Amino acid sequence: MNRLNLITLGVRDIVKSLHFYRDGLGFDVKVIGTEEAPEVVFLNNDGSKISLFPIEELIKDIHSSQPLRPVEGFNGISLAYNGKSKEEVDEIFALAERAGALIVKKPEIVFWGGYSGYFQDPDGIHWEVAYGEDWQFDDNDMLIIK
Repeated sequence: MNRLNLITLGVRDIVKSLHFYRDGLGFDVKVIGTEEAPEVVFLNNDGSKISLFPIEELIKDIHSSQPLRPVEGFNGISLAYNGKSKEEVDEIFALAERAGALIVKKPEIVFWGGYSGYFQDPDGIHWEVAYGEDWQFDDNDMLIIK
């Protein structure tokens, strides 16, 4: 596991964050949903991608049966490794478990149609390992977001 594809920032006000990153910092963005009510915002840059996602939705995605709260140690950030198959997701989870990661959510079919799960590193950083059937990668194994 030697690449980082997507950094998701859990944000409290996604519209405000969209304007901050796009209009304030000059990121080229891809908005999923509408400008008034984005579901997710992707920040295009050279290298790893960054996404903005409502923090409450990110909390539910990571651990819906026992929701986390930012004040309880979740800082609103998850790192993502995007696999090229369900089998690769399972292989990375096995690798993480062998390395001592805490498995928070075993890989499963998720609401957006992909296959995804979460683990924590020793410092409590959440990693998502996911596969999407329609995903494409460039020559550097970076996720292509259209």
